[in-house]
Amino acid sequence: MQGDIVSGVLLPLILAFIMFSLGLGLTPQDFRRILTQPRALLVGMVCHFVLLPLACYFLLKLTGTAGVFAVGFMILAACPTGSTSNLLTYLARGDVALALSFTAVASVLTIFTLPLVVTWSLTHFLGASRAVNVPVGLMMGQVALVLGLPVALGMWARRQRPAWALRFEPRATRIATVLFVLIVLLAVVKNWALLVANFNTLAPFALVLNLSMLALGFAMAWAARLPYRQSVTLGIETAVQNAALALVIASSVLKEDAMAIPGAVYGVLMYAGGLVFALLMRRLGRVSAPEVAHAA
Repeated sequence: MQGDIVSGVLLPLILAFIMFSLGLGLTPQDFRRILTQPRALLVGMVCHFVLLPLACYFLLKLTGTAGVFAVGFMILAACPTGSTSNLLTYLARGDVALALSFTAVASVLTIFTLPLVVTWSLTHFLGASRAVNVPVGLMMGQVALVLGLPVALGMWARRQRPAWALRFEPRATRIATVLFVLIVLLAVVKNWALLVANFNTLAPFALVLNLSMLALGFAMAWAARLPYRQSVTLGIETAVQNAALALVIASSVLKEDAMAIPGAVYGVLMYAGGLVFALLMRRLGRVSAPEVAHAA
């Protein structure tokens, strides 16, 4: 009963608050702004919604990872970028406005893309019978409820009470960070034996996936001749995932706690990889004309 309360009530509520705190920092202009940067948007979408799931899938095949853990990693790869990417972008001296805009747009698009990836992953790694038990339409509604609605409410609160929203948003972000740590701890404690037994396999996989996507996102943006600051931002946006959503999908929607372990492991390690990347890009940016595209 206690596990049902955690998975069915507490985790979705915590994720809803995390997304509400993101909404407090957004305005409709953030959605419009990204349309003025179509090349950055296109590169970011390709990296996040195409290359990340593909890279995750091929790494799973390469390492022989299968079963519920493979599905767990695919769920993670299908999630939108996490709100922490905005902080890492700031630390890296990247384009924070682009980070905010991309996070908002990715969160909306994920409502439609995540159920498709999850259903395919269940079929591919666990057999068709598992996918049949998860109606795509129902999952879309659940993702919209814990992802889209709280963001919309946060934006509405900012519009109605802008002074309060601007004061509360930094505090809400800190609270959201603490709540995310709580989500991870709950997942770890609930599945401690399984985590210990598989940590030596899951942790290296998560770290390789994170570091490779940080590098690939940056390289793709650089190859597309985007400015340095935007390239840094898209590197972070490609690799920093909403691990809280991955835990909710695994535990609350699919009712399979083991699938939450990859999200929990990645959710911790992505901070380490993202912080190293941000500090490195910040140092390199001081000597590489960060405001200017690398090619004329």
